[in-house]
Amino acid sequence: MQLIDKLSILADAAKYDASCASSAAPKRSSEGKSGLGSSTGMGICHSYTPDGRCVSLLKILLTNFCLYDCQYCVNRRSSDVPRARFSPEEVVTLTMDFYRRNCVSGLFLSSGIIRSADYTMEQLIRVAKLLREDHEFRGYIHLKTIPEADPALIEEAGRYADRLSVNIELPTQLGLQTLAPEKEMGSIKQAMQTIYTGQQTVLNEPRAPKFTPAGQSTQMIVGADETDDSTILHTAESLYGDFRLKRVYYSAFSPIPNSPKSVPHAAPPLMREHRLYQADFLLRSYGYSANELLQGPGHLALDIDPKLAWALEHRDIFPLDLNRAEPAMIARIPGIGIRTTKRLVELRRQRRIRYEDLTRLRCVLAKAKPFIITSDYHPRQADSSSIDLREQLRDKPQPQQMALWG
Repeated sequence: MQLIDKLSILADAAKYDASCASSAAPKRSSEGKSGLGSSTGMGICHSYTPDGRCVSLLKILLTNFCLYDCQYCVNRRSSDVPRARFSPEEVVTLTMDFYRRNCVSGLFLSSGIIRSADYTMEQLIRVAKLLREDHEFRGYIHLKTIPEADPALIEEAGRYADRLSVNIELPTQLGLQTLAPEKEMGSIKQAMQTIYTGQQTVLNEPRAPKFTPAGQSTQMIVGADETDDSTILHTAESLYGDFRLKRVYYSAFSPIPNSPKSVPHAAPPLMREHRLYQADFLLRSYGYSANELLQGPGHLALDIDPKLAWALEHRDIFPLDLNRAEPAMIARIPGIGIRTTKRLVELRRQRRIRYEDLTRLRCVLAKAKPFIITSDYHPRQADSSSIDLREQLRDKPQPQQMALWG
């Protein structure tokens, strides 16, 4: 098979892994094909370096052959998709060629499991080692970790990669037993622990060699089973707390050709994935807990964002006086973010905050108005119930542009 043919198959096969890309990625679909240069296709993804730079990565699989038969995966053992396999040297050649042409700044490399977990992990490490040592490559490298691999191999991978990721895929052991019987939650978390321990060693021993300076991430598939958003968010919260993950990524399940009956034949609403990303941001950056965002089992609302949903559930707290409220509470006001909160706190040290200041700071006043008090503005809370307010503030469907010609 020609190298370009392998690239077409193995770049397309990698598009389902969102653990190195943003939630704004185009819709992932198995229906139809797109060329390597397509803006909605495969091959290039974006990630962020430890210093915050956005970089383009060559995103491919080493191989889509796999010993496992995970029911949600297009590359499962029983799937009839075209198969291909790169040698480590071919991946290195591709990476260097794309890099020299200024198309990418690094590599995201994952793989199906071939021969054994250890053998597959050794092949991934060989790619990174060849790039770093033989070609003195200083670009960004993100390696997908094989959870069942020997911890010593995971530790070795961390010395070459900027980031490692271990995909948990499904947030419960029951989900894994049902849809991915070869996988164990215990081995996944043990791999995460190995990476976390390596990171802590570097922090405690300044002379220790670098180890995954960009941290570790994971991915959960949304809608492949009956798991609700509450369980997903509680699992994410636990992973952040236990292993200090940089990011949990969420990937809406994409129906695959000749799907088994064990998985849905329709994709969940993409808005569900979007709401989980919003909730995840509130967990990481705003100090919310999963219990605050969802009290009990269930799903996040699709018509309003999680921050607004929380505010509507706590109307007794609002409106907040921006000249007196604690910064942490100001940041919980819909339409006001962390950066704006800091500017408001700085401003009120100089003078009292007025309504026009919010306009100047580009707050989303349509959402913020019912929840704030300034020196010259005070909403009348009795003017609208939470139900009416929700109707006013919910996300409206975007009108579709009509074609000029039939």
